[in-house]
Amino acid sequence: MRRYVIAGNWKMNMTPNKAKALIEEMKPLVAGKDNCDVVLCVPAIDVPAAIEAAAGSNIKIGAENVHFKASGAYTGEISAEMLVEAGVEYVVIGHSERRQYFGETDQTVNLRTLAALNAGLKAIVCVGETLEQRELGYTETLLKFQTKMALTNVTAEQMKNVIIAYEPVWAIGTGVTATADQADEGNGYVRAAVAEMFGASVAEATTVQYGGSMNDKNAAELLSKENVDGGLIGGASLKSAAFAAIVEAAQ
Repeated sequence: MRRYVIAGNWKMNMTPNKAKALIEEMKPLVAGKDNCDVVLCVPAIDVPAAIEAAAGSNIKIGAENVHFKASGAYTGEISAEMLVEAGVEYVVIGHSERRQYFGETDQTVNLRTLAALNAGLKAIVCVGETLEQRELGYTETLLKFQTKMALTNVTAEQMKNVIIAYEPVWAIGTGVTATADQADEGNGYVRAAVAEMFGASVAEATTVQYGGSMNDKNAAELLSKENVDGGLIGGASLKSAAFAAIVEAAQ
């Protein structure tokens, strides 16, 4: 059976001290929630503090980006090996904000995914369409293309460490959420692309999250859908009670 994964994406929020305080608040609220994996993907500067605060709990710590080279003259970047040694287990790759503001492409998403998987990290790979692309009727074509590009040269065995997050760009940070049926449909396109690459059994075993303004109010309906196996949570992951309610909905 596919496993639910509820992952917070803090984006550029929380100092190390604030990160520790928030995780301390969250720990008792999400304790014992065994039906899903609970992950917080935090800014790189917060990683040591977050790992220290989460120690002994069911909260796993992830990063928000990783470079595709092992080392070199890439000022400001962080390698997969660095993340692993720091204790990180997950990493978000190809978020629409990275694509929009920092020149991320389908090719670099693929290279970062391979680097993460080869280092033993679990990759949360983001795909999603803009409002214009949806209105033009390209949602299925685009989601399948992005998924296949991201997973180029990934092996069926490595797919055990891949989570794909469908994040419609028009629903990220806007307060607009895809309907449960739209989320299920988009996730279904992603799963179909995985099936075309790796076969039905791998596709059925792959966790496909929905992201894009999932919160404590709409999580239960979204998570009830067949193809929605969890969430990549933005703003709600910065509030302990709201995040815990989403984890509870995954139970």
